[in-house]
Amino acid sequence: MHEQYVRWYTPHLSRDFEMLVFGHAGMPVILFPTSLGRYFQNKDFGLVGSVAHLVDAGRVKLYCPDGIDEQSWYNKSIHPADRVKTHMAYERVILHDVVARAQHETGRSRIAVAGASFGGYHAMNFALRHPDVAAYCVSLSGAFDIRSFLDGYYDDNAYFNNPVDYLPNLGDPWFLEHVRRMGIILGTGEHDICRDRNHHLSRLLNAKGIPHFLDDRQRCGHDWNYWRDMFPHYLSLLHT
Repeated sequence: MHEQYVRWYTPHLSRDFEMLVFGHAGMPVILFPTSLGRYFQNKDFGLVGSVAHLVDAGRVKLYCPDGIDEQSWYNKSIHPADRVKTHMAYERVILHDVVARAQHETGRSRIAVAGASFGGYHAMNFALRHPDVAAYCVSLSGAFDIRSFLDGYYDDNAYFNNPVDYLPNLGDPWFLEHVRRMGIILGTGEHDICRDRNHHLSRLLNAKGIPHFLDDRQRCGHDWNYWRDMFPHYLSLLHT
């Protein structure tokens, strides 16, 4: 695979930001790291390699941005309100820097987002908040509720970054039109610690008439070896 290391200064975080890019053409897929993961995590644990055949064939181009969970959701040294605001600054990097770069490089106006475990949260929350940008969302053993990171604190910013809370109340026709056209895949399994969370999100999506694929696999747990099996199958389903 063609691999590129990218580093740039982003005003949204007022610091340098790092990313790995794999491939030369195809549907741009923004692949988030898991909890506290860095931009090289998905490469180091073989998730990128599991889809090398799709990358080399020009069907997908992977963008692996850095994660800043240690500065946002896991940062106990700042107020919970500031944890959410830090995450929102990270989202602006993804939207205005990473997505914009992917659109320019691939010529695609819409992109795919993906991630495993807490990366599944990042992917799903971004896709639901920007359904005009995200054509696909692929979540592997995702967790979708951020209230446990807020020590009992809750405000509007927290609400609008917590899919299990805002999704049931969304009735805007524009939102529903776009998200119902999105390809959403939820991958989980019988031994996955996030299995119940995926079924819960699936019920919320069903209640809104949002089509999606809930893949509940036998003998499947919450670890990289399972995700390396899931990811190439799910990406092969995308209309790239």
